[in-house]
Amino acid sequence: MEITIGVQHLSRELTLESDQTADEIATAVRAALDGTAATLELTDVRGRRVVVPTAVLGFVEIGAETKGRVGFGTI
Repeated sequence: MEITIGVQHLSRELTLESDQTADEIATAVRAALDGTAATLELTDVRGRRVVVPTAVLGFVEIGAETKGRVGFGTI
């Protein structure tokens, strides 16, 4: 799952690949935005944690869950 996070006052976005489901990520974002959590904390596929303070959170884009294709094929 690819996640893109926009941070206020930064021209670049944070992009990470996570094993978390879209529902888990959406739940974490909702908790951060409704004041339940002071930060948005996500874990990438290598086990690294990304922590973003909710005060500077611009947007969170959750990519579609896609399975990798195996083999050769034509489109």
